[in-house]
Amino acid sequence: MIFYRSVAELARQAGEKNISDLVLAQQAAQLERPAEDIYREMAESFTVMKQSVSDGVAKDIRSASGLSGGNAWKMQRALEGGLTLCGPIFASALVKALAVSELNACMGRIVAAPTAGSCGILPAAVLSLMEARDIPEEKAVMSLFTAAGVGMVIANNASVSGAEGGCQAECGSASAMAAAALVEMCGGTPDMVCHSVAIALKNVLGLVCDPVAGLVEAPCVKRNASGVANAFTAAELALAGIESVIPVDEVILAMKRVGDAMPSSLKETAEGGLAATPTAAALRRKIFGA
Repeated sequence: MIFYRSVAELARQAGEKNISDLVLAQQAAQLERPAEDIYREMAESFTVMKQSVSDGVAKDIRSASGLSGGNAWKMQRALEGGLTLCGPIFASALVKALAVSELNACMGRIVAAPTAGSCGILPAAVLSLMEARDIPEEKAVMSLFTAAGVGMVIANNASVSGAEGGCQAECGSASAMAAAALVEMCGGTPDMVCHSVAIALKNVLGLVCDPVAGLVEAPCVKRNASGVANAFTAAELALAGIESVIPVDEVILAMKRVGDAMPSSLKETAEGGLAATPTAAALRRKIFGA
């Protein structure tokens, strides 16, 4: 049985290979199935990710609550019109992160990566880099195994649940997973993957989960956009050779301690943070009644 307790250990075991090769081989052995079958299932998930971007960028998409929908289309228009600030790959990632998370709010088909509330971050990162650098799809799919390995370590040592650890556990974990995938796609070493994960998590340590009206829409959709920005930041730093002062596995444990210390009002209960503002209260009454 493989327990996935350490990102650093994954990097050590991978050696000069990619972490994705290790994770794929481990999963095939643990499930007693051919590696080709495991890869094919991941490729199918990647296809759903691509489709969720296409469906989520529609102009007229709108959630039942009215809190979200249409912002991915607005961002796409800004990108196409040359109105963005930070270049096409970054803007494209924002489009995709908004599209997938808005589609989730509109009850579309998405891949939880690692959760539905953080579903836009990993697809946005991988798809944007693949398109910008003309990276083969096989390499993009393989990077998802590295992301999965990181996600399993976080889930086993801390949490990927907003109700347990706040949004740092959802969008934070997704950012870390996406950063790991980006680093591998760019040819970074397993050690660089470790540093990217550590940096991504440190950047959002303490991020609370405060859904307005208890719905995974506001501020969740826009946090998916900030989450993919965080992933690119962490990957850029790691690929430049910048290292995290605190080792990755210690960062993960720190995230757990921070989550444990959070009051319940900041862990998906919609009793604190943005969910406790006057505007949020008014929106709740509008959606659900008095």
